Amino acid sequence: MDLLKEKILKEGIAVNENILKVDSFLNHQVDTKLMIEIGKNFAAYFQSKNIDKVVTIEASGIAPAFTTANFLNVPLVIFKKQHSSILNHDLFETTVHSFTKNSDYKLTASKKFLKENENILMIDDFLANGEAVLGTSRILNAAKCNLQGVGIVIEKSFQPGRNKLENAGLDVYSLARIAKLGNGIIEFI
Repeated sequence: MDLLKEKILKEGIAVNENILKVDSFLNHQVDTKLMIEIGKNFAAYFQSKNIDKVVTIEASGIAPAFTTANFLNVPLVIFKKQHSSILNHDLFETTVHSFTKNSDYKLTASKKFLKENENILMIDDFLANGEAVLGTSRILNAAKCNLQGVGIVIEKSFQPGRNKLENAGLDVYSLARIAKLGNGIIEFI
């Protein structure tokens, strides 16, 4: 998606060979016009999959997942990373390792929002190692839902996430695929 790539080159900051900061438009401050275009793009790509719901993980995936769900005219379900005192039973849960934070967290989703045989689309902001998507997939498998595809805003293609997800049989569609990062260097595939 050219508009996204232009935004990454203009405002993204390659801190080092692993970290790309996009907090000016994606995961701290949000460029709403860009999110609308991202949602249109994902919705067009996954339109033939008969999606019943879009899911994402709090918090950075919410904006692109919201616009995608809006264009598909389906609900959005947000999986939680933080323990909540009001979500303490009737949950699907799994443990996910975050390479960014170098720690594990419990990923949870309320059972009442995931129905057997629903066709699900997952949207996330970044794909690096694929652990968040694989955790989401485990929850959807437990709910007997069908993960029809994974939409990624920015993929770090030099990391193993895409291979892991494709080896798991998932349809992965990334809007911007980064081949290389370095101090001040951003190269696309």
